[in-house]
Amino acid sequence: MSKRWRNHPSSLARARKIAAYTFHIARQIVHYTRCTSSIDVVTATNRPREWDATTYDSLPLPHQRWGRGVLASLPLRGDERVLDVGAGTGRDTAALLQRLPRGHVVAVDGSMAMLAQLRDRLAGVGPDRLTTLHADLTAPLTLEEPVDAVFSVATLHWIPDHKSLFRSLAGVLRPGGLLRAEWGGAGNVANVEAVLVELGLPRVGEACYFATAEQTAERLTAAGFADIEVVCVPGAARMESAVQFEAFLTSVVLSAVLDSIPAGQRRQAVRDVAARLPEPQIDYVRLRASARRAA
Repeated sequence: MSKRWRNHPSSLARARKIAAYTFHIARQIVHYTRCTSSIDVVTATNRPREWDATTYDSLPLPHQRWGRGVLASLPLRGDERVLDVGAGTGRDTAALLQRLPRGHVVAVDGSMAMLAQLRDRLAGVGPDRLTTLHADLTAPLTLEEPVDAVFSVATLHWIPDHKSLFRSLAGVLRPGGLLRAEWGGAGNVANVEAVLVELGLPRVGEACYFATAEQTAERLTAAGFADIEVVCVPGAARMESAVQFEAFLTSVVLSAVLDSIPAGQRRQAVRDVAARLPEPQIDYVRLRASARRAA
């Protein structure tokens, strides 16, 4: 069994700075009653979130680039059964199906709106090749039969308990089955987090779990995975206009933060965040993981 984790060599210094910042803000304990930007904050629930799937699908998301990278790393013959975890609106699912002309995809998501968009996109794909499943990914996943591979893009940071999550994924994989995934890691969206702290708003990291490469490798090992490689890769995503940037903040980056703000105040909150960022850019840090379920 081999295990390897590392930071991208060209970005090591930057990754260390981001990690130091993340540690700094993680130590802050703040009780929000009314934030400094005069926007009320309410308590959010822990149930699976819903999304604005139409707006999400209309944006030029960096998720598409990330998805292509994950898919390229997944060796497939074309007849496998693959689980797409957090399939969303089906952009990556469609690309995955192209790699599986004789195979089957199980597309799972916690959002009914996202799955509805996925079904519309893939309406021509029959049940012999595609199964859609609405499920709470914070709970153990149950499938009718095991899969040959697990594929996931921009999803796993939404699950707070990674120990249980990785055990759940290992449980639906056949022995020797592959995991290929990417999601937000330690230091993710640090420039946005800094602005949210300035404004007294809840941080994105309060709704997500941004782990380190080392933590992720250890948890994958404990869940029964082998041949583990986890890479931490910083990278920015820039929007083309202010309007597009605000839509991106609303529908993607700040979506969980806005759940805790009254609907009538959300637009102003987004504008406040956008105004304090020096450019229409999100500083992402991504974890890319590959592993094999031990026999």
